[in-house]
Amino acid sequence: MNNNYKKIALWQTAFLGDAVLTLPLIKALALRFPEAEIHLIVRKGVEALFEGQPELAGVHGFDKRGAQKGMSAARSYGAELGRQGFDLWISAHTSMRSAVVAMSTGIKDRIGYAAPWYNRFIYSQTVERRFDELEEVERLLALGEPLGISGIAPDVTLELPAEVLGEAEDFFRGLGNRPVIGVHPGSTWETKKWPEQNFAQVIDRCVAEGFKVIFFGGPAETGLCRSVLDQAKRADAVINLAGKLGLQQLAAHIRQLDVYVTNDSGPMHIAWMQKVPVLAMFGPTVRRFGFFPRGAGSTVLESPADLQCRPCGLHGGKTCPEKHHKCMTDITVDMVWNEILRKAGEGRENEND
Repeated sequence: MNNNYKKIALWQTAFLGDAVLTLPLIKALALRFPEAEIHLIVRKGVEALFEGQPELAGVHGFDKRGAQKGMSAARSYGAELGRQGFDLWISAHTSMRSAVVAMSTGIKDRIGYAAPWYNRFIYSQTVERRFDELEEVERLLALGEPLGISGIAPDVTLELPAEVLGEAEDFFRGLGNRPVIGVHPGSTWETKKWPEQNFAQVIDRCVAEGFKVIFFGGPAETGLCRSVLDQAKRADAVINLAGKLGLQQLAAHIRQLDVYVTNDSGPMHIAWMQKVPVLAMFGPTVRRFGFFPRGAGSTVLESPADLQCRPCGLHGGKTCPEKHHKCMTDITVDMVWNEILRKAGEGRENEND
């Protein structure tokens, strides 16, 4: 393969969290090819989060659920990208549609995973994903192996515009000096959601303790957040930002938190990537899948019981196949509350050091 690439395309059109997890690979590519333009192609709607990354020359959205749905649109988009002067294509996504886009670019040097089987006919270089051995960050970094990139993740920061960070800092200055707990009760997958009434009880305990509580959620989660707050006795003390923040604003506000309490979700990755203390509840999914929050400040809470049905899939599902949802309901309010107290206490100790 060429050692002097000038324009690199990195394709990752999965969910928000998957795109965030490409940041170490992006940084590694920038270090390996400092003169190259690196372009990231993501699912449409996610672009804004990455527009401040200094390693990227461009961020592009692919509307795979809308106007560009279907294989014909995939072929057309691939051909369009192929006319833009890219000399290296890297695909972090393993779907047939992604393979069609890659082939349609006509770019000579293409790197992808060895599976599914048809990828071996699509990419000029393939690497084993080693799903059972590596965490997702290292699985992504493996795509750089044909380029001489090691599997050691470089330190990377999610860069945000100064004005967006300034607005978030001003907002938090108005909250005083008590610990601020961020709560996100949503997830793309229904079975990944901790019970609403449990979140409501945690909110009440936080308010009683004197903590500030901020609710986060995407535009599609405003109803869920309202439902949780309706079950809380101290909802009047909660700042509800659900549906009110763009991705850059969301990331900037999360950066200011003392603790972020969440289900397994995309914003969870935005939090730990910014070194925010994260408390995540994992039910249908497990740590060994490699998508858990990393870093010393991250904690994953799981059912204390050895459930034979767990995990029930890579993503979870719309309903519990066993009809009991014990993987989430067995995570108690006390378990979550004790961890919040520990993390909030550690944060205040660090401030006083």
